[in-house]
Amino acid sequence: MKGENMNYSQNLHTMKPNNLFTTIFASLQWFVYIFVNTIVVPISVGSAFVLDAQTISELVRNSLMITGIACVLQGLIGHRLPLMEGHSGLMWGLVLNLSYAAAAMGMSLPEVGGGIAAGMLISGAAVAILAAFDGLKFMQKIFTPMVMSVFLFLLTFQLILIFFIGMFKIAPDGTVVWPETLLALAAAVFVCLLKIMGGERLGNFSILIGIVVGWIVHTLLFPQEQLLSSGGSSFGLTLFPLGAPNLNISIIIVTCLASFINLSNTITAVITGAQLLGEEASQRRLNRSYMLNGVFSMAGGALGLVSFAPFSSSIGFLQSTRIFERKPFIIGGILMIGTGVLPFMSRLFATIPVTIGNAVLLVAYFQLLGTSLNSIKGRVFDSITIHRIAIPVLVGLGILSLDAAYFEGIPVLIRPLVSNGFITGILLSILLELFIPWEKLEEKGRGQKDGQHGEQQREK
Repeated sequence: MKGENMNYSQNLHTMKPNNLFTTIFASLQWFVYIFVNTIVVPISVGSAFVLDAQTISELVRNSLMITGIACVLQGLIGHRLPLMEGHSGLMWGLVLNLSYAAAAMGMSLPEVGGGIAAGMLISGAAVAILAAFDGLKFMQKIFTPMVMSVFLFLLTFQLILIFFIGMFKIAPDGTVVWPETLLALAAAVFVCLLKIMGGERLGNFSILIGIVVGWIVHTLLFPQEQLLSSGGSSFGLTLFPLGAPNLNISIIIVTCLASFINLSNTITAVITGAQLLGEEASQRRLNRSYMLNGVFSMAGGALGLVSFAPFSSSIGFLQSTRIFERKPFIIGGILMIGTGVLPFMSRLFATIPVTIGNAVLLVAYFQLLGTSLNSIKGRVFDSITIHRIAIPVLVGLGILSLDAAYFEGIPVLIRPLVSNGFITGILLSILLELFIPWEKLEEKGRGQKDGQHGEQQREK
């Protein structure tokens, strides 16, 4: 499947891991990338649902292990691309927003958690079954190349905002802890310089080097607090830690709707990733990814984890490292599984400073802006057709910049969707593509330009 306007350069210089040194460091870099993108999610969800330290520790271990398994299986039998399969940022935000709104909705946290679990089980099963019978072809008609471009722009802005804010260390009284914040900013500058001026060898491993150096310096300069309790080293699989599944229809509907919008992650990541590697994103490849995505989202619902999806942000990581082989990615996923199985490993890596991790990821995701711009390469917008991309991107960005207090008057059941600029922007783009004949408007615009050009030539 080839989007007509998704023209990505096939001339990117790649470093193939054809020796042991490169394979080892590329694998470690993938592991660190996957780990840093995973560790905060279960901790924040556990805290939002007021779970005890033992249960949060179990959530973290299960999250690391399931994420590793998902990455390995997607790389081997799913989409077969080096794209991280992890907790969806869209669904993560939804779960947190619903937990914060529990009191306003007159529900207990276990009731909300049970409704989310039921919605994830239902939507995950539906996606897996539809994909198995080739029933998701319509998704490509909804998520057109222009919708995917909007997705990439909004994803870029959302991630940059998240990681830029995440570089700032905030004290309990709300003030900025400047020594740790300045160290994070220095780490970001260090990684940028490595990427720009470090040459192929250092530049391709700038993310790993930045994490390790930043972690060591932070440990030497500041006291390190463990994120998790040191207790609870035994392995456990508690089912439905957020709440037993229930038939709370409103929560189920919101969760299912968001889950299907979440499929845009799969479409965008697989199509963009395949084009980046010069491969074809066939429907069969998408279906395999959908099926695994549905299965792991069901597992997430049962284990209290956020739904899974291929990370479109992996494109920025690939362009930053320029290592496109699957082998290091799969080894990185195996290391994640081992970290989840061995509790002392998860506790060790959980001491990576959050500010340092955010600083390094901020630089890694700079590449996403290039991917976003490339997605509209070759398109010419006039004063009419510019609305095709300006409305969803700028409205979505505007909502992203608003404080949650602006949405307090909106019914709590739709508030998580309306207050999410990412979701709103994508929905606006889908509606604009479905109901406005942009191709005819573009042809009309070209005709007017040709006519004006002809008149100018005759006047000369």
